[in-house]
Parts: sequence; C-alpha cells; structure tokens
Amino acid sequence: MTQPITRRAHENTVPAQLDARLTAIIERHVERGRSHHVLIGLTDSGGKHRWSAACARTPLDPAAPFFIASVTKRFIIALVLQAHERGELDLDGHIGRYLPAGDPRGLHVWCGIDRTQEITVRHLASHTSGLPDHFEKRRGLGSLDRALRRGEDAAWTFDDVLHTTRHLQRPHFAPQDLRAARQKARYSDTGFQMLIRILETATGRSFSELVTMRIVEPLGLTRTHLPRRVAHGRSESPPTPPTQLYSGRAPVTVPGMLESSNDLMSTTNDLQIFQQALSTGSVFHEQETSALLTERSNRLRNIPMLTYGLGTMTFRVGRLMSGGAPARTLVGHSGATGSWLFSCPEVDLHLAGTVDQIGSKAAPFALMAKCLAAWTEGHKPAP
Repeated sequence: MTQPITRRAHENTVPAQLDARLTAIIERHVERGRSHHVLIGLTDSGGKHRWSAACARTPLDPAAPFFIASVTKRFIIALVLQAHERGELDLDGHIGRYLPAGDPRGLHVWCGIDRTQEITVRHLASHTSGLPDHFEKRRGLGSLDRALRRGEDAAWTFDDVLHTTRHLQRPHFAPQDLRAARQKARYSDTGFQMLIRILETATGRSFSELVTMRIVEPLGLTRTHLPRRVAHGRSESPPTPPTQLYSGRAPVTVPGMLESSNDLMSTTNDLQIFQQALSTGSVFHEQETSALLTERSNRLRNIPMLTYGLGTMTFRVGRLMSGGAPARTLVGHSGATGSWLFSCPEVDLHLAGTVDQIGSKAAPFALMAKCLAAWTEGHKPAP
C-alpha cells in the first residue's frame, strides 16, 4: 500500500522539531487506515506560529476546501448573536414570534400537552428544548445518519423537517427552565435548522446572504460558502470542489444531503480566522457578546463527553488522552464528518481540520489531543 504523503503550507512557521512531530501524528493516522486523509491547521492568535498540512496516499493541497458539517453551527450562533445585538431578535423570545404562523404548533407535545410555545431562541441554541434530531430514527423509517453512513443520498426542505418532528419523532424532555443552575441538554440538528429559518424571518435575508454579508466579507474569508453559491439570483456550483467524503473505505457522494443540511464549505485558514474573531469578540459589535457562547455548560445526554453552551462545545483533554501532558480545554465545535474547529485558551492555540470520514466523531478529539501535546512540548522554553 502506498505510504502517506504530507504536503505542508508554504507559510508554516514552526520549529523543525515540532513540524516533524505534527507530521508524524497525521501520517500515523492515515497509515493505520483510520481515515483516507487528514487536513489540518494550527495557529496562535497572533499568527506568529502556524502550521498547516494535508496528509493522504495521493498528494492533497492543504488549502483544499472541505465540507465542515456541524462546525457550521458556530457560524449560525454568530449570526444569532449579531441579530440579537442589532435588536432583530431576542434570545429569550419565543420561536413563534419569528416563524410563519402555524409552523411551531405541535412540534413539542410532551405528556399530551403542546409545549412548543415555551421554546425560546436560547433553548434552540443550547440544545435544551427537548426537540428530537432530524438525523435520528423516524417512526417507521430508518435514520438519516445511517443512510449517510451507507452512502445513500437524500434531500429535504424545512417543511420536511417540521413534518418529521411533528409526526415521525417524539421530544426527549420538556423545554428546560433556563433560570435553573443546570438543564437537561440533548444535541438536536433540528433546533439549528429552525434557527436558520428564524434568522431569515427576523432579518429578511437568506442564510447565504447573512453568512456572506455579516461574516465572510467583514473577515475577508475567501473560500467559505454553502455547497451551492447563490449569485445574481441563481444557484451555481463552487469553482473548487471539496475534498472527498468517505464512509469506511468507500467514497460517498451525497449532494442532496449536503445541500439540504445548510452546512458550509470552508478551508482550515478561513476557519481559523473566523474562530479567532469569535474568541476575541471582534465579529460582534460588543466584545462582551462572545461571553454568551459559554454562558452555560450542560452535558449533552447523547454525547456525554461534551458540554454545550450556545452553539459551542467544550471538551476536556485529560492527561491520559494527551499522553501525560497537562489537562487542557478545547472550546468550539465538531461535525459528523470528522471536521473540527476549536481553541485551547490555556495555550492560545486554534485548531481546524477534517478527516472527511462519516461516523468518525471521536477522531477529531484524538488528533487534537496529540497535536496539542506536541505543540505545548514544542514551545517549551529552552532549559
């Protein structure tokens, strides 16, 4: 079998020893067959030290765009908080205020009582509404998650999401009391699909327009967009196709699912610029707004290794996982295709990347833990 080939970005600025350690980590990951390839980028906030590379059995550009999956939730929550600052929506406003008449009714029936009217924007953003996940099993049908693993394509509309939630799934718990110290939380893609529609209704602009006008253009991102761009009122394919998705060793092509999910394409460089803007608060009018991202920390019932704030995952890297290095915290988001975008505040490091492997939800955290340990060791002052 062909040995892994690593291509590094020309602008890398890390010591040779650290470069060698990081390269070994991603090559070992590919060599052992854990994924077909790895795209990765690491940088400190000032950009003084940065490292980006791509490892695969055939040459792969480290600047290649890829499907970021649920890392898109970081963009969605940024837009929600921007709209909150502008007075376009209220985090504590009930979702019925922002959805077309009739849309919310019957979405959350708990113990025979329709509790939908209790759900707020903040509930959706923190996964504390109790709503099911559109990708989960549906009554009489399989789950979209399993279909994706099998490489079966599907397409749906927002109305389809509402129909599935209302008629083919059940809520997991009642909308939580957000005044309490802790809440039940369960990851739900449905809630963020609803946030997209709420944003569009509250601002009068499409999700694509909002991403472009309020994030992409102000931050100077050059390769971040929806799977199909909207230009001059029509949809067009992006100029550079994204890296290939895989399920096991089989390539997967699911254009309908990618477009229906409203998730973005991006690059490690664009994602790191965006993550730094979120971390510093520069993407908002008020820097204090960024504190809302981690205003609460509830453990996700269906992903117990993670706690969740507003569109924000927090993961604790223990000594065992990092090979004896000090425990660290990662704050950001991952995706079901093995994508990730996190910051480690203790060492001022931003990490972005993908393995483009459906179902590899743990791979990003294992890779980040190893890279974080290498980065910390590589920047220790000389004795």
